[in-house]
Amino acid sequence: MNEKKVARLRRSRSTRLKIRALGAVRLCVNRTPRHMYAQIISADGGHVLAQASTLDAALREGATGNIEAAQKVGALLAERAKAAGVAKVAFDRSGFKYHGRIKALAEAAREAGLEF
Repeated sequence: MNEKKVARLRRSRSTRLKIRALGAVRLCVNRTPRHMYAQIISADGGHVLAQASTLDAALREGATGNIEAAQKVGALLAERAKAAGVAKVAFDRSGFKYHGRIKALAEAAREAGLEF
């Protein structure tokens, strides 16, 4: 693996250890150049409670690798989380920097009612 990916995985590992110590439900985000993926994972890490991505039929129209698409994913995830009975989560950005699409997804989820 290249150094950049190794550094991101190292950051993600330390974040996940802290979230596991808290025993909190986590909002895990992954991004690729074309798509955004987000899921809410139970505190024990065994179950996905809600998920949303740019691969969903409703979000697949238009560009899927930009900030607008990330905002739609965040809003849809928050809506699905509310339906599953989840209101408070810990944000796991998977070692990605908090800017651009990651930031847009997080802010859209907050505006739609998730607390983190």
